[in-house]
Amino acid sequence: MLQRKTSCSYIDYKLVMIAPNANEAALRTVMVDLLNTVVFETKRTAKFRTLLKRIERTLKNIEPIFYGYERLRKVLYRPESETKMFIYYVANGKEVVLECSEIKCWNVYKKFLHANKLIGLDNMLLRFFQSELQDNLSSSRRSLFEIYALGDKLDQVLAAVTKQTDGFSESCSVPGLPDVIIGLDFHLQELKRMVLKDDTQVVTVSAPGGCGKTTLVKMLCHDNEIKGIFGDNIFYVTVSRTTSLKTLIQKLFAHFHVNHCELQTDEEAKNQLENFMRQMGSKNILLVLDDVWSESESLIEDLKFPISGYKILVTSRFLFSRFGSTYELTLLNDQDAKTLFCSSAFHNMNSINVPDDLVNKMVKYCKGFPLALTVIGASLCGQNVVKWRSTLKKWSEGQSIFHSSSRLLLSLQSSVDALEDLPILRDCFLDLGLFPEDEKITASALMDMWVESYNLDDEGMYTSEYLLELSSRNLLNLVLTRKDGSELEGYCNEHYVTQHDLLRDLAIHLSSQDPIAQRTRLLVEIYKNQIPTWWIQQKQEPMAARLLSIATDESFSSIWYDLNTPNVEVLVLNIRSRKYKLPPFIKKMNKLKVLIITSYGMCPCELHELQFVSSLSNLKRIRLEHLTLSHSIQSILELYELKKLSVIMCEIGSALASCTNVTLPNLLELEIDRCYDLTEIPSEFCSLDHLKKLSITNCHELHSLPKGLGSLSNLEILRIHSCTRLVRLPDSIRFLGNLVFLDISDCLSINMLPYELGKLNGLRVIKMSGCRGLEELPDSVIDLCLLEDVICDEETSYLWSYYEDDLCDLKINTVEDDRFANFMKIVAR
Repeated sequence: MLQRKTSCSYIDYKLVMIAPNANEAALRTVMVDLLNTVVFETKRTAKFRTLLKRIERTLKNIEPIFYGYERLRKVLYRPESETKMFIYYVANGKEVVLECSEIKCWNVYKKFLHANKLIGLDNMLLRFFQSELQDNLSSSRRSLFEIYALGDKLDQVLAAVTKQTDGFSESCSVPGLPDVIIGLDFHLQELKRMVLKDDTQVVTVSAPGGCGKTTLVKMLCHDNEIKGIFGDNIFYVTVSRTTSLKTLIQKLFAHFHVNHCELQTDEEAKNQLENFMRQMGSKNILLVLDDVWSESESLIEDLKFPISGYKILVTSRFLFSRFGSTYELTLLNDQDAKTLFCSSAFHNMNSINVPDDLVNKMVKYCKGFPLALTVIGASLCGQNVVKWRSTLKKWSEGQSIFHSSSRLLLSLQSSVDALEDLPILRDCFLDLGLFPEDEKITASALMDMWVESYNLDDEGMYTSEYLLELSSRNLLNLVLTRKDGSELEGYCNEHYVTQHDLLRDLAIHLSSQDPIAQRTRLLVEIYKNQIPTWWIQQKQEPMAARLLSIATDESFSSIWYDLNTPNVEVLVLNIRSRKYKLPPFIKKMNKLKVLIITSYGMCPCELHELQFVSSLSNLKRIRLEHLTLSHSIQSILELYELKKLSVIMCEIGSALASCTNVTLPNLLELEIDRCYDLTEIPSEFCSLDHLKKLSITNCHELHSLPKGLGSLSNLEILRIHSCTRLVRLPDSIRFLGNLVFLDISDCLSINMLPYELGKLNGLRVIKMSGCRGLEELPDSVIDLCLLEDVICDEETSYLWSYYEDDLCDLKINTVEDDRFANFMKIVAR
């Protein structure tokens, strides 16, 4: 605990001398104590350092207020009960700060909650002293003043958790509605009238990006009258720019749990879907196609079937005149625009002395675009009037970002400009443009990039903070799909990031300001084998790009032109074809540190020429997702500098079985997730002497682990989660003396634990909920003297209760057993 000084510092003495009553003296005391605690904790721990530094800056901005008697009296010109309550919360805030170093490194959920508490503490300080801070806060200090309502946001995120079943496709269920919807009631009634017309099959909602098309359509889908007509037959599909008819139909079949992975042609897919819908009988059907681009107009025509009661509702930035019934969504009127803007800029607070005419000018500049009103309002929340005026002046002097009258994007840029004093955070936002439109981005992939690109910590502390910060600024949506309090720091394969198309466009545009050869981030999209002209005509001079993203569609035939990019450190390959060859020029990327290859097709992509990476001596992290891997994976298993290997949703079983040598002397982390053909782990992997984290999850065909697993002497984290056929852990596990965290949750077939499990004398956390076959614990668990947390279901908690008296630090955390999830795992077996 923090040791308080016995003698007053100069500031303490000065504050005490001018304290005229008990409340003022108490307030000064707790504020000084909080500042000392924050400074102390910032030096003591690296955890939450960004947030602690922010609180420290806030406290130092507040500090001068205490030197002026009248200024302090002005602050305290409020009910005495409110002042006392604030003093109480500040005193409690000190305890929150001191808890920073106590939060376990593996507990992401608790860290997320604790970050929320720290942000709330900073917000509370700003609110209480806001009237006097107007003259003190630096114009560059971006207040977090209740911009987030992060506690509410966390509840929303966790409420929106969706449990994924086996397979790559997403549900076609209707997404939820945003918390605040303003100005769309009239549009809802008009749109509903058009949709329910007997002679209309296709209705298109058209408007520029950020106008609320998607929100309006979601409102319609959740409307009671619409649900009464269509029932459960409302299907919602987001159509990306490269979505083919076959892919879209496969998504629908996946929603119905119908296996049509091998549909050969678009015509076959179309016929199969029509037949399926006809089999639904006389039921009404509403198919929503969200965000259809002009190139995909033919999809709408192909999905028109002469079926009674079948309707198609489309949202698009484009007008599709051939379908006749188009509802052109207009911008918000002045009154609704101001209401929406103020709800984001001020929440439930007063306008903190911002003149009404200044608010009106801001609203006018946003041109009635809902997204602009929301994002800009949030960016100004808690800012002083000077900041408002300077922002308005910059806008009035600027030109359109895209040189095409798109003032919405100009407005959105100010949200990124607000990151001016946080350059790494700005870079992290721009990096989001490296991934495909309308696809979820795995948080783990972003962390891999950011750790190596910006020299961040390997444990993921700062990368997690950056995700939270960008989320709180409404620049991305962070979706946490697990909340059991046991997720490991840095293991985020089940956490995702999504982003509005407009914000992605903004990230891409800001990354494309320099000439192509001089850009830091180079984004290339190849459609129908049409290589960009600048690439074909490229001269021999090297390009400056450090981050390179190449996206290809389903028809790409892997015919490559040479590309001279010797400075690339991060390569992201976004694939949709069934077969794919790595580009030969990858062999010349001698500075490459991170390689991310992801297939977004319905079936795994056959990856060829993987041996090209064998010469990349600086490669640190490889992430392979939704691929079919051959024996050429051997070339990866011999990379000397590789620190992390992630294999996600890949067909890898036969490839691993053929491996004869695993030489990864510097590998620290190995992740294998949702590889359904994996039956066993080759014994060669037991030679990874430096491995610290081993995660094998959701591999339902895995029936055994290598007997020599105990040879991984430096292993600290072992996750064997949802491996439903796994019967037991190898006895050699007792030799893992450095093991801190063990997760065997949802391993349904494990019926006993190793007899000498108690020899894991460094073990602190065991997660074992859903181990349905386990009936007893070995007596040796009584020797787990450092064990702090057991996370299990109610039945397993009874087994541990017999040892509570002997394990004095043990805390048994009971989680609710998910019967449906267990049923799905049994079916998968």
